[in-house]
Amino acid sequence: MKTILVDAIDGLVLKDGTIFIEMLELLQSYPNPKIVLTGANDDQFKKFNLDKVPYEVFTLKHNPEKTDPSYFKILLQKKKLNANDVIYFEHSLDAMKSAESLGIKCFFYDHTKKDLPALKTFLDENLD
Repeated sequence: MKTILVDAIDGLVLKDGTIFIEMLELLQSYPNPKIVLTGANDDQFKKFNLDKVPYEVFTLKHNPEKTDPSYFKILLQKKKLNANDVIYFEHSLDAMKSAESLGIKCFFYDHTKKDLPALKTFLDENLD
């Protein structure tokens, strides 16, 4: 069963530190494991209430950033996953391209549109 890699800020977590409830409901409709990805340092972790996210949160505290493929190499290594074990949605094109460079199947989530039907289609088509 594939793991869903979830973009934290401007994805599941809104700029004010609240959870995007409709996205949470969509994610909870899938039995797959979820890992919320962020670059947040300790102060940002508190500011955005990442300790209140109902899934595991993974951060490297900006060292490196998600725009660096090393972020995803470290994630996969620490979680004992390979690129085929995960799918990822992300609001940053640069972070998405970084993940794609390692063979991770990605979806660009336009956080300004909050297009959950398109995200649902991506999840439905790429999960087992």
